[in-house]
Amino acid sequence: MGGTLRVLEHNLLVYRRTWKGSIFASFVAPVLFLSAMGLGLGSLIARGPSRTVDGVSYLAFLAPGLLAATAMQSAWGETTYPILSKILWNRTYEGMLATPLGVLDVLAGEFSWLALRLALGSCAYFLVMLLFGTVHSGLALLAIVVAVLTGLAFGMPILAFTATQRKDTGFPFIGRFVITPLFLLGGVFFPIHQLPQLVQDIAWVTPLAHGVALARGLSVGQPLASAGLHLAVLLAYTSLGIVVGRVTLQRRLVQ
Repeated sequence: MGGTLRVLEHNLLVYRRTWKGSIFASFVAPVLFLSAMGLGLGSLIARGPSRTVDGVSYLAFLAPGLLAATAMQSAWGETTYPILSKILWNRTYEGMLATPLGVLDVLAGEFSWLALRLALGSCAYFLVMLLFGTVHSGLALLAIVVAVLTGLAFGMPILAFTATQRKDTGFPFIGRFVITPLFLLGGVFFPIHQLPQLVQDIAWVTPLAHGVALARGLSVGQPLASAGLHLAVLLAYTSLGIVVGRVTLQRRLVQ
C-alpha cells in the first residue's frame, strides 16, 4: 500500500505543473460538444417527426454518452505516451524499481492515478451536464462512477499493450482504428440498434457501448434491466488489463 501511494504521489507532483490547463479543457470540451451537437443538432431533431431519441431529448441522450466516451479518450491518452515515456525515454520506472518499490506497486500506483484523473475529468463533465439541464434522475451521480469504470476498461488493457512497445508507432493505430470508430459508433451520437447487425455485435463486444448505456440509463432515469451485464463487462475488461499488465510490466521492467 505504501509503495502504491509513493507512485501516486509522484504523479500528483507532476500534475501540479499542468492541472490548470487540463481542468480548463475538461470544462471547455463538454460545453462545445453539448452546444454544437446537443443544442444545435438537437434543435433540428426536436422539429422533426419523432422529436426525441429513445424517448428523451437529443441533448439528454447525448450528454451521458459523451461523458463515457470522454473517459475512454482520456484513458487512451494517459496510458500510451506517458507510460512509454516512464518506461523508455525518461526511465522513471527504472528509478522507482531501484528503491524498495516493486512492479506491483508501479501498476497499482498507475491504476490509482488513472482512476483519479478519470474521476476529476468526469466530475467536471458532470457539472457541465447539470448546467445544461441534462440530469433527470437521482441516480445520475453514479454515471461518474460508470465513466471512471469505462475509462479503466480501456486504460488498463492499453497500459498492458504499452508495456510491450519499443516505439510509439502503435498508438496512432489504436486512436484511428479503435478509439475514433468506437466514439462514432459506440452509441454516443445515435442508438446502436439503428446500426447494421454486424456493427451492433462489434459495438456490444467493446466496453464503450456498455458504459454509454449504463451512464445514459442512470442520467435520464430509464430502466436498467441489463445493468448487471454492463457492469460485468466493464469490470471484466479492467480486470483483464490488470492481470495482463502485471505480466507485461514485469517482463519489461525486470530484466
